[in-house]
Parts: sequence; structure tokens; C-alpha cells
Amino acid sequence: MKSALPKVLHPLLGRTLVGHVLTAAAPLSADRTVVVVGHGADQVRAHLTEVAPAATAVLQERQLGTGHAVRIALDAVPETAGTVVVINGDVPLLRPETVVALVEAHEGAGAAATVLAAEVPDPTGLGRIVRDAAGRLERIVEERDATAEQRAVREINAGIYAFDAARLRDALGKLSTDNDQGEEYLTDVFALLVSAGEPVAVHVAVDHVETLGCNDRVELAALRRLLRDRVNERWMRTGVSILDPETTWIDVTVAVDRDAVIDQNTQLRGATVVGAEAVVGPDVTLIDTVVGPAATVLRSHAVQAEVGPGASVGPYAYLRPAARLAERAKVGTFVEVKNSDVGPGAKVPHLSYVGDATIGAKANIGAATIFVNYDGVAKHRTTVGEAAFIGCDTSLIAPVEVGPGAYVAAGSAISKDVPPGALGVSRASQRNVDGWVARRREGTVSAAAAERARRAADGDPSATGAAGAQSAPGDAR
Repeated sequence: MKSALPKVLHPLLGRTLVGHVLTAAAPLSADRTVVVVGHGADQVRAHLTEVAPAATAVLQERQLGTGHAVRIALDAVPETAGTVVVINGDVPLLRPETVVALVEAHEGAGAAATVLAAEVPDPTGLGRIVRDAAGRLERIVEERDATAEQRAVREINAGIYAFDAARLRDALGKLSTDNDQGEEYLTDVFALLVSAGEPVAVHVAVDHVETLGCNDRVELAALRRLLRDRVNERWMRTGVSILDPETTWIDVTVAVDRDAVIDQNTQLRGATVVGAEAVVGPDVTLIDTVVGPAATVLRSHAVQAEVGPGASVGPYAYLRPAARLAERAKVGTFVEVKNSDVGPGAKVPHLSYVGDATIGAKANIGAATIFVNYDGVAKHRTTVGEAAFIGCDTSLIAPVEVGPGAYVAAGSAISKDVPPGALGVSRASQRNVDGWVARRREGTVSAAAAERARRAADGDPSATGAAGAQSAPGDAR
């Protein structure tokens, strides 16, 4: 992967590679789950404490092959009996039902070992399933050890197995390193069992795509596209409209209700939930965000936010953590909201910052309003009451409260509470300096326009002509 991040920790639509594998295995309800770690062991262990705290991480200090890895895993759980399932850590498209079917086939046949196989269009780089004349499994051959005839086989080993624990332990003790890599191959267990007269089986996956692994970022990107298509198809078949599936990326951890509409260039990530009949997109990213029924989010970005039923967001809004919009609230163009409650029917239509605030129902926040929440040391909260009206270009300097039904005049800087029903005004008196342009901007188009207006006011009929196109020195064009 050419990465400081261990391969199995690379993310793929809401989970890491190993997270997807653990999820696929979860329906087995195994008595014990063991994860063999090597490269980046500490990082993998830390991740496991978050996603699979019951799993046991076992270190393979020297990477001596897959057989060696499984022996280390079994040594960590010496009491294990019955069926043991072994899964590679880089098969994120594996479905839980396929793992369950593998175990059922294995136990139903009374096999000592069963391998999951798949027919693939191009088997290059993969181990081949070699069968005898009767179609029974004879052995599994790694490509670098295969003959030309064996390399022509398109039935491959998916790296997923079910074993009888006792027979597996016995066979692992007999593995050799007599191969091209000088490693203990887990796949050699099958040949050993066959030679001992033990029953082995092959279970063929219905869809070879779910057996695909990855060894570099190109293959990881290909898996991401395949998983995107699978996820989008699943939601569309449940009644969700996805207008452009190729530009819509939905994490496997997301929930979307029926009749929601997801427009193009949209990413739904983490624990995001989209309610029924909501419209999300185009050009939207939602991370761990809840969008209520019939709400609209357009060309916006939201992280750990809540958008209530029928509320509207955007275009070009930014909802930061703990931004909460109640029913039918509106956050409009170029508005940023953080750690604030916007009440039912309240509006913040455009060009404003709302931080650490409570805005009451049906309040209206005028353009270019700033909730001044930070004094350089601590954050403070602002409260705007029900049906209050905040004029444009206002600064509300927290901690401060604007009462229900109160008004704040445009251009004010409010640092004291405004009582309910009162008008808050805090701005300097306007002063006009007559003749300033003629004295300080002589020769400019502004001075010429002012002179024409003066002459017209004095009744001069020649002063009504349009301004010339030529600019005077100092004009900004």
C-alpha cells in the first residue's frame, strides 16, 4: 500500500478493511475471535478496541506464512474445538450470508476442511483450486508454485476456510517450507488431509466479486467503487431515489428512509440518517448528521448536526457539531452554525455566523449577523427569543439575550440584554460632510456626477446628460 497505515486499517465506505471482515463474520456468533496482527500491530490493536473489543489480537512477530499465522492464533485459544473459520483481513466485500453458507456446507458434509472458491475472469496472482478427475479437491496451489496448466485454471482460492479444529491442529504441525517463498502455507493443509484420507470440500461463492482482496491503492479504489454500487443498489431497491449513482457515495453505516431523494455529487458518511421524503444534494457532504423527514439540504456541508423535519439548509451552508435545526427552520446561503439551536420556523437566511446560541421559534436573523461568542479565553452563549427580529449587519456580543418579540436595529453591536418587545439600537450617529468629494476627489467621475447633481438641483437644464466614459486620474476601474 506504500502507507504508514497498515493495509487492513485503510477505510472503505464507513469501515476499515478489517472492520468489514469482522462484520461479515459477526453472524457466526463465534465463541472466540482472534485477529493475527503483524505490521502496525499497535495501530491495529487500538482499532480493534473500538470496533471489536471482544476480539483477541495475537502478534505474529515474524511473517512466516499463513499456516504459521493460524498456528499462532490457535495457540492463543488452546481450548478451541469444533469449527474454526479463517478469513483473510482484506476481503471487505465478503457478505455475511456467504460466510454462514460456507460453515453450513462444511458441517453438513462432515468435512475436515472446506475452502471458499470462486470462478474469476482473471486468476492472475491467486491460488488455484486443483481438482482430480472426479471433481474432488486435490490441492490448492499458489500461483508462483503452479505449473502452466494449473495457471490456466480460473477457479481460485478466496482465502476463506472452515476447518475441524482438531484436524487443523494436527495438519499445521506437519507443514513444511518447501516452496518458492519458504513459508508455511495454510493451503497445504488440504493436500495433507487428502493424503491422510480425510474428507475435504469446496464451496463456490455465488458472486466472485465478494472474494476480491486488495494489495495496493488502485485495487482498493476498485473495491470502493464496487461497494458503492452495491450500497446504492440496495437503497434504491428499498425505495430511495439516487439520481446519479456514480457520484453518490453512501457509507455502509448510513440509514436512508423510503422516498428520500439523493441528488448527484453527494456523500453520506458515518452515522448519518436521512428521513423519508428528504431531499439531499446536489453537492452535499453529511457526516454523522441526522436529516429529518421532508427536509432539504442543498450544496452544503454538515458534521454531527441535526436538521429537523421540513427544515432547509443551503446552498453553501456549513453546519458544525451540535448545530440543531428544529422543524421548518431555515439556514441559508453562506451561513455557518455551530453548537446552536435554531427554533421551529426560525430563519437565518444568509451571510451569518451563529455560534453557541439559542434562537427561538419564528425569529428572523438578518444578513451579516454575527453571534460574537468568543472573548479570546472562553465561549459565551446568546439567546434570541421567540419571534425576535435581528436587523442586518448586527453583532450580538455574548453573553447577551434578545427577548421574545424584540427588534434589533440594523448595524447595531448589542452587548446588553434587549427586553421583550423593545428595540435595541447601538450605533454611532451619522454625519455628512458637505462638499468633501469636490475638495478631496477633484477630477474624478464621482466629483463630476456630484457637480451635475448640484447644477440640476439649481435648475440648470444642461446638467441632465450622462456621465462620460473617460475616467479621470485616480479613478478605480
